[in-house]
Amino acid sequence: MSHNINQEKLSSGRFTEATDAFVEEFTASIQFDQRMYKQDIQGSIAHARMLYKVGVLTAKEEDAIIKGLEHIWSEIENDQMHWSIKQEDIHMNIESRLTQMIGVTGKKLHTGRSRNDQVATDIRLYVRDQIDLIQQDLRRLQAGLVELAEREADTIMPGFTHLQTAQPVTFGHHMLAWYEMLVRDEERLLDCRKRVNSLPLGSAALAGTTYPIDREYTAQLLGFDRVCQNSLDGVSDRDFAIEFASWAAIFIMHLTRFSEELILWSSAQFQFIDLPDRFCTGSSIMPQKKNPDVPELVRGKSGRVYGHLVSLLTLMKSQPLAYNKDNQEDKEPLFDTIDTVRGCLRAFGDMMPALEVKRDNTYRAARNGFATATDLADYLVRKGLAFRDAHEAVGLAVAHGVKTKQDLADMSLATLQGFCEVIEQDVYEVLTLEGSVNARNHLGGTAPAQVRLQVAQAKTRLAS
Repeated sequence: MSHNINQEKLSSGRFTEATDAFVEEFTASIQFDQRMYKQDIQGSIAHARMLYKVGVLTAKEEDAIIKGLEHIWSEIENDQMHWSIKQEDIHMNIESRLTQMIGVTGKKLHTGRSRNDQVATDIRLYVRDQIDLIQQDLRRLQAGLVELAEREADTIMPGFTHLQTAQPVTFGHHMLAWYEMLVRDEERLLDCRKRVNSLPLGSAALAGTTYPIDREYTAQLLGFDRVCQNSLDGVSDRDFAIEFASWAAIFIMHLTRFSEELILWSSAQFQFIDLPDRFCTGSSIMPQKKNPDVPELVRGKSGRVYGHLVSLLTLMKSQPLAYNKDNQEDKEPLFDTIDTVRGCLRAFGDMMPALEVKRDNTYRAARNGFATATDLADYLVRKGLAFRDAHEAVGLAVAHGVKTKQDLADMSLATLQGFCEVIEQDVYEVLTLEGSVNARNHLGGTAPAQVRLQVAQAKTRLAS
């Protein structure tokens, strides 16, 4: 069987025969790494300026290279760039085009660097840029939850443990619980960014370079906080990508929790909320259906994000120092993780402020399941009973309520006194849902006053 071959690669000098056409396509990454063109060009411009600063390039060569790179940037932005699999990746495609434009000077750009440290730099720049965009998306969703919490600060709903009615809470308080999860996600994301923002350029292939490079200057030009201190580690480290994927897995887990509750609350059995029609679909056979497709799909996308984390961990497992071709496989899971996270954030950021809460239904549901039983126990303790005795008395009252299908608040005073004689008329103040939530007026409590206080603090934080 014959094979097509080519001899047009910039790095073909060592070889006596060209790469097999299938192998060429199999090993190429230009199909997916071209999305890093901005970062690749930014890195190359900074590298050219550094080479001029240390005397490797003349001013004329530096100017020609930078103008050429800026022109290539424009070509890519205007869909005028021809991407070639023969040049394998984003780095070689851009360098090849530059050399085509400005001649032999274009070949001088690669002085003092390798594709190994170049790709490591590109990925860090790309992830850093995406982290900054994801933080904006996160804050948009946080603001939507805070807005919803303020709107529903007085809305009473049942709070659950084990998915059983536990105590009444406010819907606003529940939204602020989601907000707190996202605050932690943002903190973790920014902490991850610190380790992303370290410059590997200058590590060259694995051992550094003999040229008098100034890595601190390059780091300054590219906005890196520090330089990677070891060239072997600099080209082969992908911890930052794994850490980002780990962050994404925790974040998407939070969104699955949000999604599950939205799915439950929008069901006919709960009817706590109404999702806007534009975030739902119908059934091909059942005309009454309104399916919560957006939260269901977000819930399902957790699998691919978790899978990408495992892929990256497995990719790096047992890799010897320094760079290995295995690392080409880091980009697709990383890119898809970023795309998935940003898509989910956009969907939730659009959906949550438009959520409609069915307040009558949430209130009615909170009256079922003896949600104020703990309030009655606390009342008895304040009257002098030991908590265990109060717990037993309330348990008997609840058992009577189950039998007679009466809520505690609906029982007569005489009936309640039959379970504990210290009960007086004022008991009904604590048995109301409003009394229950208002009584929890402390830091972190569900009282509407606390919700509004937390909303104000959140708005201040989001405005900072």
